[in-house]
Amino acid sequence: MAGLPEPHRPWWRRAGRRATSSSPAPQRPEPSDDELQDSVARLLARELGAVEVAGDNPTPLSPARIAAWMAQNDFSYFIDNDGDLGGLWRGRLFYFFLFGEQSEILQVRGQWHREIAIERLEEVLDVCNEWNADRIWPKAYVRVRDNGRVHVVSEVATDLEHGATDEQLSQLLFCGLSTGSMFFDALDELYPDPAGTAP
Repeated sequence: MAGLPEPHRPWWRRAGRRATSSSPAPQRPEPSDDELQDSVARLLARELGAVEVAGDNPTPLSPARIAAWMAQNDFSYFIDNDGDLGGLWRGRLFYFFLFGEQSEILQVRGQWHREIAIERLEEVLDVCNEWNADRIWPKAYVRVRDNGRVHVVSEVATDLEHGATDEQLSQLLFCGLSTGSMFFDALDELYPDPAGTAP
């Protein structure tokens, strides 16, 4: 067939024989909500890595799996300038980190929404130590900033060397968020916001 002249070639082998039309190209319709969601999901997959469906088998952790969990549960989240995934839970800021050589350590870290004066550092350390002595989760500690203000932090970290199923990941994320919120609620009771009460 390769040596046949052009008129004797079958129609599917003839080069340069395309149907042409003088009608204008059809306009593409506006994307539906589902198409827009798929587009956002592809963008997140490109930025955070592909989401692997775990099902009943443990699979490696990834920021994309955490973001997918946030979206499935209708939680607002963001990616900051450092590429870290965070969100607000009951008015408190939480971050979701993956540490380790293979990103196998999941850490849910929360920060109380108020600062404490440096003069109260010792008493707040006592509060954290009492919490840590009585409870497994979260680990409670403080950070002193360069400006002398004290930030109180909650942390739940889990080594998931062999990965996690979607259900396991969900339980761990809820654990980090809910126990962190319980600790911050206790701080709210100890240190009520003066502006939140009548003078």
